[in-house]
Amino acid sequence: MSDTKIQKLIAALVPEGSHVLDLGCGDGSLLEILMRERGCTGYGIEIDDANVLACVRRGVNVLQLNLHQGLAAFHDQSFDVVLQIDTLQHLRNAEIMLRETARVGRMGILAFPNFAHWPNRLQVLRGRMPVTRRLPYQWYDTPNIRVGTYADFEVLARRNGLEILDAFGLEEGREVRWLPNLRASTAVFRLKK
Repeated sequence: MSDTKIQKLIAALVPEGSHVLDLGCGDGSLLEILMRERGCTGYGIEIDDANVLACVRRGVNVLQLNLHQGLAAFHDQSFDVVLQIDTLQHLRNAEIMLRETARVGRMGILAFPNFAHWPNRLQVLRGRMPVTRRLPYQWYDTPNIRVGTYADFEVLARRNGLEILDAFGLEEGREVRWLPNLRASTAVFRLKK
């Protein structure tokens, strides 16, 4: 998620001075904001060589790890906040990684493209897989392993014993709290065990 306005909205959910682990941190821009504006410390985890280099150039601590191998290297509750921003849809072991997020962090913040957003529903009704700003790939050329909805994630979180501290959608850089499953292109959840 590279939109600075959205990153700042997510950064505001992270308590100041938190020790943060950002799973699939990309180029490190969100961690950079957290360090600079919220006084946070922590690490990003990224697999892509170019993104690891971008993190280093930003001064962000980064570990080059494959999330499919899990988070066994980290102790229980070793971070105040674990972020999964646009990561969940790329993971084969999404439910396991959700549990690991809760194990490693005192709080988790997740955001992912909401497949139930009304323009996506309309495109499916027309017989086509959606291609939107948040889901910009054709179905045959996407890095996403799965798509999810705001409503489905609520069920998944509760099934795994997680407490939802806050949940809302984002659309055009604004919070959506009324009918977020229908009206928001991004789902955002703040969770704890």
